[in-house]
Amino acid sequence: MSPRLPHSGERSSPGAGVRGLGSTARLLDRIPRPRSTGFPWVTPTWPGGVERPRPESILGIDYDTAWARRYGARLARAVVTEAARPLVRAVASPALEGLDRLADLDGPAIFAANHASHLDFPLLVTSLPPRFRHHAVVAAGADYFFDKRWKAGLWAFAIAAIPIERTRVNRRSGELAADLLRRGWSLVIFPEGTRSPDGWGTPFKGGPAYLAIRTGAPVVPVHLEGTSQILPRHGARLRPGRTTVTFGRPLRPTEEEDARRFAARIEREVAALADEQSTDWWSARRRAAAGASPALTGPDTSAWRRTWALERRRRSRRAPQRRWPAT
Repeated sequence: MSPRLPHSGERSSPGAGVRGLGSTARLLDRIPRPRSTGFPWVTPTWPGGVERPRPESILGIDYDTAWARRYGARLARAVVTEAARPLVRAVASPALEGLDRLADLDGPAIFAANHASHLDFPLLVTSLPPRFRHHAVVAAGADYFFDKRWKAGLWAFAIAAIPIERTRVNRRSGELAADLLRRGWSLVIFPEGTRSPDGWGTPFKGGPAYLAIRTGAPVVPVHLEGTSQILPRHGARLRPGRTTVTFGRPLRPTEEEDARRFAARIEREVAALADEQSTDWWSARRRAAAGASPALTGPDTSAWRRTWALERRRRSRRAPQRRWPAT
């Protein structure tokens, strides 16, 4: 039986509305309620068999550094770089060797150096001749220098850094570096991929050799000495000291060399430059010609003997060395 509705003019009692609400509530209680553990109360699950699209990344290897190479950023960076040179000289007192070997170098080049400290970046960039200094980019680890937005922006502006994948070959980073070399930019790169853990070097990777073969740009071997004493890998305080930046002769791959063999020759040339700092040019070149240059990676022995050998090498470099007479 349907409930009787009041006729026009018929006055309802005050309790009629309450009784009506009570019956409505009882009816609603009989209606089955949806479970609160499924959609739309929680995030829906992704259907199986459907490929999930990758979220767009803006950091790491995907960070866009094109803005840092536009005219305004380049002009501001040139001002900052020139202003930083006196500060670098005050902290590191760099002695520049081998600049005459770059006299005939025209066009973009790949500057490949050993890596022992974060000081290596500003030291090498500010030591380059002006024709390279203001038109060079620095290959920096995407996982370290481009993991946060503020760090990515800072390093892209300060040293014209571009993200490079350090742990595996990445086509995108290789394409970017090769494209910049073809467009006239020089490249500063540290083939070890990481800073020295104990003062000795680590084996070189093939990045500079691969780019040289692909683009035709020469590789300039560079040896940096003394930066690990000023700013060690696990240190947070600068200890002013002396450094030496030694430039080698530009190298080009031969027809018989692939990237692996050319990378090994680049490492041997940097080792010869290190030997040149320990002894003299003539002795170092004789050992290099005989394939007997001391390895950058140090002796394969116990940790304490490696430490002893490293300190012995440093003492020999602090001693006066024989040089060719000035002309």
